[in-house]
Amino acid sequence: MIPVTTFENRTVALFGLGGSGLVTAHALKLGGANVVCFDDDAGRVDRAAGEGLQAQDLRTLDWSGVAALVLAPGVPLTHPVPHWSVDLARDAGVEIIGDVELFCRERRKLCPAAPLIAITGTNGKSTTTALTAHLLRETGYDVQVGGNIGTPVLELEPPQPGRHYVVECSSYQIDLAPTLDPTVGIHMNLSPDHLDRHGTMENYAAIKERLVAAAKVAIVGVDDRLSSDIADRLELARKPVCRIAGERELTNGLYARHGRLIEAHDGSQVEVARLGGIDSLRGDHNGQNAAAAFATLRALEIPAAKIAAALKTFPGLQHRMEVVAKRGRVLFINDSKATNADAAARALASFDRIYWIAGGRAKAGGISSLDEYFPKIAKTFLVGEAAEDFAKTLDGRVPYKISGTLPQAVRDAASEAAEDEAQEIAILLSPACASFDQYRNFELRGAAFVDAVRALPDAGNTQEVA
Repeated sequence: MIPVTTFENRTVALFGLGGSGLVTAHALKLGGANVVCFDDDAGRVDRAAGEGLQAQDLRTLDWSGVAALVLAPGVPLTHPVPHWSVDLARDAGVEIIGDVELFCRERRKLCPAAPLIAITGTNGKSTTTALTAHLLRETGYDVQVGGNIGTPVLELEPPQPGRHYVVECSSYQIDLAPTLDPTVGIHMNLSPDHLDRHGTMENYAAIKERLVAAAKVAIVGVDDRLSSDIADRLELARKPVCRIAGERELTNGLYARHGRLIEAHDGSQVEVARLGGIDSLRGDHNGQNAAAAFATLRALEIPAAKIAAALKTFPGLQHRMEVVAKRGRVLFINDSKATNADAAARALASFDRIYWIAGGRAKAGGISSLDEYFPKIAKTFLVGEAAEDFAKTLDGRVPYKISGTLPQAVRDAASEAAEDEAQEIAILLSPACASFDQYRNFELRGAAFVDAVRALPDAGNTQEVA
């Protein structure tokens, strides 16, 4: 854990006692702050009190002596309406920050030379975070990985010379980190997501842009217009920027094409790595992920040959295009982290013959934007709340069955795929939906998929890959 000493001997209010919030409260207390914490969930408040934290309804607090409100990233800062704790802090003139901001302040105080790689984007940021960390470790560096990817950033080891931090940042976390200053900032892409929390696409994009705008080196995906505009603005501001792509050729930057990673300078092109045959990096979207990670290590002056060798050993990210088993010609792919249509598109683009498991709690737009991939889909197996609506989109265009539950969908897909004579078949869980109708999170949904695959009849002929 990183003790947060920048608020030593001062009072800090904290709202939100989920996983990262609880860690943040302990980190502040360990650093000498007087922490007063609260949550709308009484059970979380009781747990905090049981762990020795001062739990008190912040509505009863004297805000005149409060140095900051630390807000958990899941708590609304602006939209649809600010949380009541935010209103109290603003009325008192108290700054509102989050755990990533606390980390940045502590890093600047203890060891500003410790490299910080911060990664954001609508899709691909978790894979890019995991891949970047893997490449750094494989090339001999001390690496700490956390943030939105799972481990709260303040639960990492304290900054010290030579220690590299690879931190995934959600838009919520960036919004609460006004002095976020990465050594290398990576922005992957933009598509509509979290608009209930940011109001408009323009607001959402502006928050993402903050991460790369303050970086010493910015790496920006340019496969979508809004992100390409970010790269252009950074260049006009004379910021060091490297463009990356997985779906287009670049004259300057790093891009993936036909299983090759190409570095381009003023029209000259040099192959720097091969991605073909690396199952964990299959697909154009993973080409962009690989380009981002490769460009990051090059910005840190790590030799290209070492990076290329390390790419080959990347095991992939759990629940994201994860090959969990193989039965003859059939691959079972766990892409549970694809919680919107844009993320599912990346998986659908990666295979030629697909038995698609989709559904859950739908997001705006449904799956109508995925029509270009419908010819690849042999049949769709629908689950959860979205099943009826998705069936209307697919009707007359893609064969489908409403399986209802994920285990049933796996059984249905496996049964029909067994009769298919295609050279390679993917049974693909890529839901294009949130999990909250049937599972508490996408991780539990992915685990249920893996369990259902293992429970298939004749499982002895199934080779488990993950």
